[in-house]
Amino acid sequence: MAKWIVTSAWPYAHGVPHLGNLIGSLLSADIFARYLRIRGHDVIFVSGSDEHGTPIEVKALQEGVNPEELSSKVHEEIVKIIRGFNIEIDNYTRTHNPVHIKFTQDFYMKIYENGYIFKQEEDVLYCEKDNIYLPDRFVIGTCPYCGYDSARGDQCENCGALLTPLQLKSPKCVICGSKPVIRTTVHYYFDLPAFTEKLIEFIEKSTTLSENAKNFSLNMLRQGLKARSITRNNKWGIPAPFPEAKDLTIYVWFEAVLGYISAVVEYFEKRGEREKWKEWWFNKETNVAFFIGKDNIPFHTIIFPALLMATKDPYTLRFYVGATEFLMHEGQKFSKSKGIGIWCDEALKLLPADYWRYTLTLIRPETKDTSFSWKTLEYAVNEELNNHLGNLVHRVLTFTKRHFNGKIPRIVKLSEDEKRIINHIFEVKRKVEKFYDEMRFQRVISEVMGLIKAANALMNKEEPWKTVKSDKDKAGTTICVLANVVKSAAIMLYPIIPESSLKILRYLGIRDKVEWRQIDEIIEDIKIDLDFSIVFNKINVDELKEKLAKLREATQLISMEEFEKIKLGIGKIVEVREVAEKENIYFLKIKVGDKIYGSIAGLKQSYKPDELIGKKVVVVLNLRPKKIAGYTSEVMILAAKKDDKLSLLTVDRDIEEGAEVY
Repeated sequence: MAKWIVTSAWPYAHGVPHLGNLIGSLLSADIFARYLRIRGHDVIFVSGSDEHGTPIEVKALQEGVNPEELSSKVHEEIVKIIRGFNIEIDNYTRTHNPVHIKFTQDFYMKIYENGYIFKQEEDVLYCEKDNIYLPDRFVIGTCPYCGYDSARGDQCENCGALLTPLQLKSPKCVICGSKPVIRTTVHYYFDLPAFTEKLIEFIEKSTTLSENAKNFSLNMLRQGLKARSITRNNKWGIPAPFPEAKDLTIYVWFEAVLGYISAVVEYFEKRGEREKWKEWWFNKETNVAFFIGKDNIPFHTIIFPALLMATKDPYTLRFYVGATEFLMHEGQKFSKSKGIGIWCDEALKLLPADYWRYTLTLIRPETKDTSFSWKTLEYAVNEELNNHLGNLVHRVLTFTKRHFNGKIPRIVKLSEDEKRIINHIFEVKRKVEKFYDEMRFQRVISEVMGLIKAANALMNKEEPWKTVKSDKDKAGTTICVLANVVKSAAIMLYPIIPESSLKILRYLGIRDKVEWRQIDEIIEDIKIDLDFSIVFNKINVDELKEKLAKLREATQLISMEEFEKIKLGIGKIVEVREVAEKENIYFLKIKVGDKIYGSIAGLKQSYKPDELIGKKVVVVLNLRPKKIAGYTSEVMILAAKKDDKLSLLTVDRDIEEGAEVY
């Protein structure tokens, strides 16, 4: 059987993934890896948390924490989600680990020594207040295409256009809000155009890439490739190994993609087989399957293959790309700040993993954008899983226990309808194999559910509860046929709903490991598990929505012990400065005891400077300092709000500044 490396887009470690992220990457990869394993293939499934880059660095700066502290926390949350969704991965790792860092640096030094990396001067934005270069998301400004005024330096969230910081109109530093200046610096570039002909040949001759991926990639190649900058001025990232590359890091897009290899290297290192990774990646017959979003196709069909070619090592290029369109939530983009969508940690608190796995596969956006809705979830669980599959399982098991002493009866003589159902099993098996191979998992569900519905119709037509009284062999034959439908459906759905499928097979008396060939084997005269129970339960979406709302409310609640950690005190405002870059904020100096603190406060629309001087206010003292608009804010003032006007909280007696607030 064949060797397969299965992987997916690496979750970005600056926040918990939502349901759309899950089905587009890790869940789809897990479904495919499970299918390959039960087909008997040799499979290594790897992925990891993508920890470097500007979004994490920016968020860490804004929260006043170390980037590694932030990404490590998110990484652990993602690991819990992987376990919760029963994603059976051989090595889930992270980009900020010694194996990946060393592999990346060695990889790019090899390309550099082969002559495919060169230096080039480049104009970049620089913040003179914060004394840092501003790559990618360190800059926001107006999109030159659609006019959106909060476009990031790498992409406009509104129209989707890919950008560079220099293309933005009215650019601002995201840390302090000041206008940056242009400086010239040196970066290292990968000579991507040098591989144009080889890439065209690779794509045209590929027998594994889909026609859609091939056509998309060839169109890009014919439009012409440009050299790509592979370094950035970020502090948080893998240090560039090139000569004179001090203070430069490898651009996150160019190092994360190497995780597909370094994760396999790490997998074998953990097993004490340091060099065995080469038996996989340096084997021209090894298949590599990527599960990604459609916007990532060029990196996997053009840039990554070109990088592998540039090493002159014999990497396999038998690439399969399982790209999906985008999943929406009730017709809208997922947005945590707006409360749109369901996040993976929340989902696991609402329902069992298999309910989500099935529903997400049912609506997997394989050819066009699709949308999750509560109504779809209700239909998937209540109608398809419970009423169709679960009902058939329970009817077969109950009848077998009651009328055949808990043993699946033998086939005596098949009716024409029963023969058709047996043939239907093998016909569906052939179609399902094709759909799994083509990474069209949505269609797998459609075919298997068609078989389940046909089996339920057969049971209703044959009425074994009646025929068992007059012709037990005939009733037994019907039940045996239906038991084989259940067995085959459980195996075919195992990659999608593994926990439920294993339970169904165990109830049928099948305790061996799941193998695809078992579909062809007729089970009869075997003892079922008499302690079976209902496999699926119906759900009430109104109750689920209410539970989700309470979960979100609970995450905002703190304990008395946590509240006691907040240190409040009385402070006296001694200085007020206007911040020119911001419409509504002042920078205040506040005296608390014998110490002066700085504070940024959005009070300009509510108070004039002379109204604030000398005012005693309640402040939060034990906050991490945060840089805003070029000023360090150390304390926070408490205020009440009415009709967009703020009223500062103060005390009704003359109390010295520095007094503690209880």
